[in-house]
Amino acid sequence: MSEAIPVEALTPEEAAAELARLAALIAEADAAYYQEDAPVLSDAEYDAARQRNLAIEARFPDLKREDSPSDRVGAAAQDGFTKAAHAAPMLSLDNAFSDEDVEEFAGRIRRFLGLGADETLDITAEPKIDGLSLSLTYEKGGLKRAATRGNGQVGEDVTANAKTLKDIPAKLAGQGWPDFIEIRGEVYMSHADFAALNAREEAAGRKIFANPRNAAAGSLRQLDTAITKSRPLNFFAYAFAAESAPFADTQMAAVAALSDWGFKTNPLMACSDGVARLIETYRDIEKQRATLGYDIDGVVYKVNRLDWQQRLGFVSRAPRWAIAHKFPAEKATTQLEAIDIQVGRTGSLTPVARLTPVTVGGVVVSNATLHNEDEIERLGVKPGDTVEIQRAGDVIPQVLRVVKDGGGAPWHMPETCPVCGSAAVREIDDKGEADVRRRCTGGLVCPAQAVERLKHFVSRKALDIDGLGAKQVQLFHEKGVVRAPQDIFRLADRIAAEGLPPLEEWDGFGKASARKLFDAIDARRNVPFARFLNGLGIRHVGQTTSQLYARHFLTWQAFWQTVERAAEGGADSEAFAELTGIDGVGQAAAGALVDFDAEPHNRDMLAALLSEVTIQDEEAVASDSPVAGKTIVFTGTLERMTRDEAKARASALGAKVSGSVSAKTDILVAGPGAGSKLKKAETLGVQTLTEDEWFDLIGGQAGAG
Repeated sequence: MSEAIPVEALTPEEAAAELARLAALIAEADAAYYQEDAPVLSDAEYDAARQRNLAIEARFPDLKREDSPSDRVGAAAQDGFTKAAHAAPMLSLDNAFSDEDVEEFAGRIRRFLGLGADETLDITAEPKIDGLSLSLTYEKGGLKRAATRGNGQVGEDVTANAKTLKDIPAKLAGQGWPDFIEIRGEVYMSHADFAALNAREEAAGRKIFANPRNAAAGSLRQLDTAITKSRPLNFFAYAFAAESAPFADTQMAAVAALSDWGFKTNPLMACSDGVARLIETYRDIEKQRATLGYDIDGVVYKVNRLDWQQRLGFVSRAPRWAIAHKFPAEKATTQLEAIDIQVGRTGSLTPVARLTPVTVGGVVVSNATLHNEDEIERLGVKPGDTVEIQRAGDVIPQVLRVVKDGGGAPWHMPETCPVCGSAAVREIDDKGEADVRRRCTGGLVCPAQAVERLKHFVSRKALDIDGLGAKQVQLFHEKGVVRAPQDIFRLADRIAAEGLPPLEEWDGFGKASARKLFDAIDARRNVPFARFLNGLGIRHVGQTTSQLYARHFLTWQAFWQTVERAAEGGADSEAFAELTGIDGVGQAAAGALVDFDAEPHNRDMLAALLSEVTIQDEEAVASDSPVAGKTIVFTGTLERMTRDEAKARASALGAKVSGSVSAKTDILVAGPGAGSKLKKAETLGVQTLTEDEWFDLIGGQAGAG
């Protein structure tokens, strides 16, 4: 492949082909990074591709493409946002990768400005924040518009979202600001906030973010402003453009003014009068990198004098007066001593490599994530191997590859939870695909998950126990008085059994508040079917699915007997088909119920809980229609309405809509092309109607669904 050929050895034909490949590669990477917030290349790979492209263009200038990446910044704005043109281009920066590159940068500036060797050249240095670039337009001191970089000329209007950030003032403070100015900076997320956000996303069953940069970009570029407002975003201001009147003579003074106007600026910014001191600042920032609490991937240098910045101007996609000194890839080689399993708060099992401690980028690393068992198989890694590691996203160490086989036995993911001993399974989704993660089925009985599961159990959408929130659950769990849901209903006895003083004597409680809590707990000894099922926190069985099951089965006893029969009979049983046949319920929910029942710990917990509470029957939908309470299945092609419309209308008339035929099916509505369901219905003696006969049956009640 031409990719492996040194630039100096390329023929013109090979160079043209390589430029075409690089243009496509970089365009795809730009779109993934700027539009989708999901990078497909590492920073090092991306920088290497751009450097190679520049080197080929320098050797073969006649082959430079019209769509050359060297002339392009970012990617076009997406259709979901209004487009916003920048008053001045938002350009990228050229990169320096060595001290020699920094020397050359300073030399180019001196040559361009005609500076003598004895003339002072002040250059600022500041951390290069790994976030999302944002331009803020202020008129008469008020925020008028916020826009992403986009392609450098036109970005996305995200004003409504930007106004939710505490670091972005709606009105400039102080004085001396121009009537019109674009202030530029970086939106980012701290490591602590990123970890907390991912924990919440995983607990809610949503996809987690790969790194803080993706999280920040994805949060700011939300069409729903409420989502952005709920995310912990920060903003550093570091530049300005298109100002209506000058307000500073130097970069340092300009950034100080931004601070006076109410913006947060980076305290590590410094000014140096020579390359040697610049490099010292770079090394100092690099040493602090691991402790800053946010991601940086280099140091940005800028000529301090603003009049010199004006004289230097721009080339293609970057200013002459600035450059980014990138940190080297943080990799190291060490021995993998063991693989341990961590059980997350939602039951996910994550393999963790225990390493012989090694320094990576100034940080001692002794653990690294292996993600999941598929990744372990791909790497072929096992205890005893010598491995190469990298601090991915400069935060979480990960194993990249095996450098030397240690000769040990292959390692396999455990099939039971190391904390509670429950089965650890890879769930199958409704498309028949296995989850990448293995998860503990212990749920509420697993100590690793207990606190989060208990918080869910008492939450507003579950049992909704007034006065018993996350803070109280955490406290009772730490005191050892609430380890499982049934303990909530035995709270006074549990407190006494632990030899603790009565609740009314605890800090934060009094006689009245303790009594109020006990009364609230007692009020939930009678609990609606759907709330109870949702409260169990069974994966894939959330609020909506719980309501569907309650509506279909009406009584807890009928429902759980079906779950038990499905657990005994397996996925091919009639009971399993009944669990999956309900419109809106899939295989994943039924499988999760079966997995839950398969664990003796869960069965014991459920029995203990049911001795404390009574589950209310679900009320059947009141209707005088002839199909109220009946189980209906639609099959074949419906000609007078869509399948979804037919299901909605049947539900509105009090019917239970199922997706599979069983002995409990009352009516099968069969259109043209009906196949196996019709045959099964005939075998079981289920009443079968044509679409017209169905309309005749429901009569004038076929309307609204």
